[in-house]
Amino acid sequence: MARAVPNNPEDLGDVLRDPKRMAELLEEPANLETFMVDYAEAFQKADVDKVQSEVKHQTTEALEDMYQANEVPASLRRQRVPMSPESSNGHHGSKAMYNHLGADRQALRQIAATGQGPSVDIGHGFDGLGDFAKAALLSIARRVDDPRLKNLSEAIPSDGGILVPEEYRAELLMLALETAVIRPRARVIPMGAPSLRFPAIKDTSHATNVFGGVSGSWIAEAGTVSSTTNQPSFSAVRLVANKLSGYTVASNELLGDSVIALESLITTLFPQALSYFEDDAFFSGTGAGQPMGILNADALVTVAKEGGQSATTIVWENILNMYSRMLPQSHGSAVWIAHQDTFPQLASMSLTVGAAGSAVWLNNGAAGPPMTILGRPVIFTEKCETLGSAGDIYYCDLSYYLIGDRQALTMAASEHVNFTTDEIVWKFVQRVDGRPWVVSALTPRNGSSTISPFVNLAVRA
Repeated sequence: MARAVPNNPEDLGDVLRDPKRMAELLEEPANLETFMVDYAEAFQKADVDKVQSEVKHQTTEALEDMYQANEVPASLRRQRVPMSPESSNGHHGSKAMYNHLGADRQALRQIAATGQGPSVDIGHGFDGLGDFAKAALLSIARRVDDPRLKNLSEAIPSDGGILVPEEYRAELLMLALETAVIRPRARVIPMGAPSLRFPAIKDTSHATNVFGGVSGSWIAEAGTVSSTTNQPSFSAVRLVANKLSGYTVASNELLGDSVIALESLITTLFPQALSYFEDDAFFSGTGAGQPMGILNADALVTVAKEGGQSATTIVWENILNMYSRMLPQSHGSAVWIAHQDTFPQLASMSLTVGAAGSAVWLNNGAAGPPMTILGRPVIFTEKCETLGSAGDIYYCDLSYYLIGDRQALTMAASEHVNFTTDEIVWKFVQRVDGRPWVVSALTPRNGSSTISPFVNLAVRA
């Protein structure tokens, strides 16, 4: 037999003091939720007309007090509380009361599920952001003074605007990190083991053969084919899963009091941060316990500076020489990568012809700078070395850079590490390696200047 649901506070108190009844309600979380929702409905149905009348009366009195306190003209006043059409049909279930009951149901469900009710007054006397917005609108449009508002202009709110309370500023001010430069353009390989040997052709010179030993010869009809050993030279690029980690601590008070969902924020920021440091290692890593960056690669070609250059000068001839040292087949995919400190030098490059000269890259200060040099994209990044250092500007085909992913980014949180200080510890770990696919620069068939998919500019004295 179904138990009767109380419909007034006295009967509810009897149920709450009954140990057997409470044990039934607490046996399953859903039982308590259903009971509280049923009680709210029964309580509303028992005396809905009285409640509706009281709400209307109190609302009318509150509006009248507000009108008088703020000297609102009679033409702007509403003398009656607007009710929904359903409230005049003789039924107890008016739309206004149904909406009120819906709010109660939502609140009771939250209490039953989490043990915590929704926040009502979140600061400065406003019942949420909507209440603040209404007050601000009245203050600006009708010049109705509201002591809860803080005006930028003390005399006239509409001249200065309204200051939004701190509680409603849920965004976090932070510097956005630049996106990864190398990973999106590199060759990424899943690693099924802590280390991986990736096959490669050891092709260092085309002076007499290609692919490290394959050559061709022209012979006459019925001539003898050379029996000299003629096969490619193989090597391997070894990728080792290096560990990149991040670690942070936050107090439980910060987690509980922050307007921003701090845990969600941390799990967003750290992947971005680790991606940043991973990309930095792909540029300048030493290869010892971390990726081998292109700056330290054996295959990197370094172009000498022009005579008479100062330490912080980049001239058009440098760019032309770097372009000429790229693998010919890579010009369609290579990119320029430079530190932002190099921009003034790039923007002022000129080509001297006879006694005159002209700008060769930026020649119109009214428009934005071109994002290509010699038809290839230019990427500015703080991960390059500063102006005047080796690595301040590169010309690279990053498809020749290998990235081995052994373990995707994982996150773990613990409340036990710093249990005595009531703090949560987050740890982020990924295992990755990276290094150039080619083992050295290539000597071309004709000429002595080596070429490579990785080119930079030498240190300028």
